[in-house]
Amino acid sequence: MRREPARERPLSKVEVTGFEARHYDLLMDLFSGGTYPSFIRRVVRDMEIRPRDAILDLGSGTGRNACLMDRRLSGEGRILGLDIGREMLDQARRRCRARSRVSFEKRRVEEPLPFEEEFDKVFLSFVLHGFVQEDRLRILANARRALRPGGELLVLDYSECEPTRSSWPIRLLFRLECPLATDFVRRDWRRILAAEGFGTFRIRHYYLGHVRLLGARRKQPFSPGVRAAATCLYY
Repeated sequence: MRREPARERPLSKVEVTGFEARHYDLLMDLFSGGTYPSFIRRVVRDMEIRPRDAILDLGSGTGRNACLMDRRLSGEGRILGLDIGREMLDQARRRCRARSRVSFEKRRVEEPLPFEEEFDKVFLSFVLHGFVQEDRLRILANARRALRPGGELLVLDYSECEPTRSSWPIRLLFRLECPLATDFVRRDWRRILAAEGFGTFRIRHYYLGHVRLLGARRKQPFSPGVRAAATCLYY
């Protein structure tokens, strides 16, 4: 989907505005042939949300995903959604106004965020592919800081592939998508996440394998004793 470029990152397309923002959910339903509602319900189920989870939704859009996630929480759980688009945030707040566990803030997810070890899950739904790589790494750093040790990052996005060698519908999709999506799917995201302090990966595939939910847990920090033992074992 076309997005307006961020001012400081001309290639990035991260803010949905105008007609597309006002009708975003309808456009997603049409673009997916009417399958998006059942697809995202399946994704939320596969997220394995626990009733007391605190969830940070980076790029929360119209709040549709947040409302679905909220159904799996108890009174002690909560969801905070961050988005940069005013029109998207207005829709999200209207949609979730009756859900006391859900709140939204206007923030750029690639800029430093004030959260440290506050969340059990961080969710990114079709967000990372719209950024240049240096900003993707900033977002991952924000996610890692926001997660409690052992907390899980969940990235819903396109699966790794080589678009030029894919079937014609996939080639067409990547011609319509933002230019950075092609760069995104050519990268080894498990290797990148491992380098950024994540591990224990799990994957769920959708749409014939072209979309995936990639889960990765924040690695537990070493205690001084464990670190010393690990160092002795290594040498």
